[in-house]
Amino acid sequence: MNSNTPFDMRHKSKEINDGPARAPHRAFHRAMGLVEADFQKPFIGVANTWNEVTPCNLTLHDQATLIKAGIHEAGAIAREFTAISVSDGIAMGHEGMKASLVSREIIADSVELVMRAHCYDAFVGIAGCDKSLPGMMMAMARLNVPAIFLYGGTIMPGHLDGKDLTVQDVYEAVGSHAAGKLSDAGLKAVEENACPGAGSCGGQFTANTMACVAEAIGLALPGSSAIPAEHPARAAMNHRYGQAIVDLLKAGILPRDILTKKAFENAVRIVAATGGSTNTVLHMPALAHECGFEVTLKDIETWFNTTPYFVDLKPGGRFVMWDVYQIGGVPVILKALLEAGYLHGDCLTVTGKTQAENLENVQLPTGQAVMLPVTAPLSAGGGLKILFGNLAPEGAVVKTAGLSKLVHRGKAKVYNGEQDCFAAIVKNEIVAGDVVIIRYEGPKGGPGMREMLSVTAAIVGQGLGYDVALLTDGRFSGATRGLMVGHVAPEAYVGGVIGLVEAGDEIEVNAETGIITLFVDDTTLAERRANWVQPEPNYPAGALWKYAQQVGSAAQGAVTHPGNCLK
Repeated sequence: MNSNTPFDMRHKSKEINDGPARAPHRAFHRAMGLVEADFQKPFIGVANTWNEVTPCNLTLHDQATLIKAGIHEAGAIAREFTAISVSDGIAMGHEGMKASLVSREIIADSVELVMRAHCYDAFVGIAGCDKSLPGMMMAMARLNVPAIFLYGGTIMPGHLDGKDLTVQDVYEAVGSHAAGKLSDAGLKAVEENACPGAGSCGGQFTANTMACVAEAIGLALPGSSAIPAEHPARAAMNHRYGQAIVDLLKAGILPRDILTKKAFENAVRIVAATGGSTNTVLHMPALAHECGFEVTLKDIETWFNTTPYFVDLKPGGRFVMWDVYQIGGVPVILKALLEAGYLHGDCLTVTGKTQAENLENVQLPTGQAVMLPVTAPLSAGGGLKILFGNLAPEGAVVKTAGLSKLVHRGKAKVYNGEQDCFAAIVKNEIVAGDVVIIRYEGPKGGPGMREMLSVTAAIVGQGLGYDVALLTDGRFSGATRGLMVGHVAPEAYVGGVIGLVEAGDEIEVNAETGIITLFVDDTTLAERRANWVQPEPNYPAGALWKYAQQVGSAAQGAVTHPGNCLK
C-alpha cells in the first residue's frame, strides 16, 4: 500500500472491461445482467464454500447474498463464486478424512484461479468448516488484493437432560457404548440432540479457533466471528461486510499490510488463551508461508508458553462459542489480552484502524464465568504445548487445556493406520498405561494427515483418557482431549523415528517439560533403520497421489508450493 498515491480501485478489472478488444468479455457480462455503467465500477469477488455436504456451510450462500447487496449499494459490482469444502465430521473415522487437509490447498488454489482468471479487484472470503477457513485466508495472502474474511458462524449448542451438547459428546458416546457404559437408546438420544441446526461445531474446535484467529490477525471485522450461523444479528453484519470491502478497496489496504509477524503473534496468543485447536499449529506456518516469511514451531511454542489460558471453552472446559457471543464476542477476549500486555495493539486491521483503535470502546464483561480474569487463569501457560525429542526431532503438538495429567510413561502398542487402532479399541485391547502409536498417517504417508477423533473419543469414552497416551504423525480434531500427541515429525513414511518404534518400547510423554522420549539406544535405532522399507503409496494416482508428491512436513505447515507468489 502506498498512502501517497490514490489506489486504483479497478486495478485488475480494467484488464477485462476496458477498450474495443474486450468487447467479447463485456458481452459475457451483459449475458449475466450487467449494463454499460457497470463496466467502470470495481469488480469484487464474493468467494464462499457453500454446499449441502456439511451444516457448517449451509447458510453461506444466504450470507453472500446480503454481502453482495451491500457491495452494490456501495457502488461496486459483486460476483459470487464457490469453492469446495469437506465436512471433517462426516469424513471422520474412515478413508474420507484423508481428503480433509488436502481440501485446504484446493480451496486456496481454486480461489486464486478464479480471482486471477476473472481479474477481480478485491474479494470477500466466506468459510464455515475447518479447512475452509485457513484455505480462504491463505488465498488472501497469496493474491494480496484487498480482501476481508467472514466466518459463517457457529452452531447453537444441543441439549439433553439439562446439559449442553456438541458433536464431541456424540463421538465420546460411541466409546462409552462400545465399553458397555451407554445403552443403544442412550447413544441414539445423544445423536439426535447434539446438532440442532446449521453452523460449525460449537466448541473451541478448529473452525471456531480459526474464526478467533481471523479477528486477532486482523482479516475479519471486529465482532463478526462469534455470531451464530442462524442468529438474526448475522444479517446486519453481512450487509456491513459489503460496505467494508469497498472501503478497504478505496484505501488500498492489502492482506500483507495486515499479516505481519506481530499479527501472527496476536493470532497464536488468542489460540493459547482459549485452549484452541492443535490444527492451528499447521495453519499458522502455512499462512505465513504464503506471505513469504516463517512462523516456526519454536515461535508458536514461545507465544503459547507466555500466554495465560483464561477462556473456559470446550473441549477442555465448559462453554461454547454461543457463550462467547453472549459476553461480547471475540473483541472482549482481545481486549483482555491487550490490557494485560499480551496483544500488539498497533497492528493494522481490515477496518483501516489498529487493533487498539478497534477495541477502544470494548468493555470487559462482569458477572460471567466464560472468561476468567487474565490474572487468575485456568493455567499460566497456553492450552497447547509443542514437544520435541528423539521421537519427534522436528516437533509435535499436544492440547493441554483441561488436562490434569501432563506426564505419561509406558510401553508402546503400534498400529500402522487408524482403522487397526480403532478395531483394537473396540475389542478393549488398549489398557491403562499403554502408549498407543498410530503411524503412516502423516501428510505424505496417509496421505492427507487424517484427524483421529473417532479413536481419541473412543479412548476417552472408555474411561482411559488419563491413563493412555497416543502418538501419531497424523492429526487430531479440535474436539480431541486427553494426552494425545499429533503432528509427530518427521513422519513415518519419510523415515521418521516414529516408523522405527516396536511394540513394547518404552516411551515418555512430558507435556510439562515439552520433551517426548523413546527409550531405545542409538545403535538399536540404526539397526532398525537399516531394515526399514518405505511402504508402497496408498494411492497410485489421483488428487491424493498428487498431494503426496508435493506436500512438505507438518512442522512447516504441510504446504505444497514454494510460498510468496509475488517473488
